[in-house]
Amino acid sequence: MFYIIHALDKADAVALRLAHYEAHKTYLAQASIRTLISGPLVSDDGETMIGSFFLVAAESKEDVIAFNANDPFARAGLWQQVSIHAFNKRVDNR
Repeated sequence: MFYIIHALDKADAVALRLAHYEAHKTYLAQASIRTLISGPLVSDDGETMIGSFFLVAAESKEDVIAFNANDPFARAGLWQQVSIHAFNKRVDNR
């Protein structure tokens, strides 16, 4: 099943994000669930990172919750708010 993770950073957290970026990338590369799409959310200036978006494939929401909780960004306290929802893909125009 597919799941969306939508995570918003705490205010003024770009330095914290960058400090844990390499560990975050390594974690994603070795994760037990499959990340299909991921990347930073950005502010209206198109550059300043303000959060994270993931589309993942997993067996259960519990697996996604555990995956997210073990992310170095989560462990560092980067995210102010995280939402995780099941996702039914209807259109894929890639």
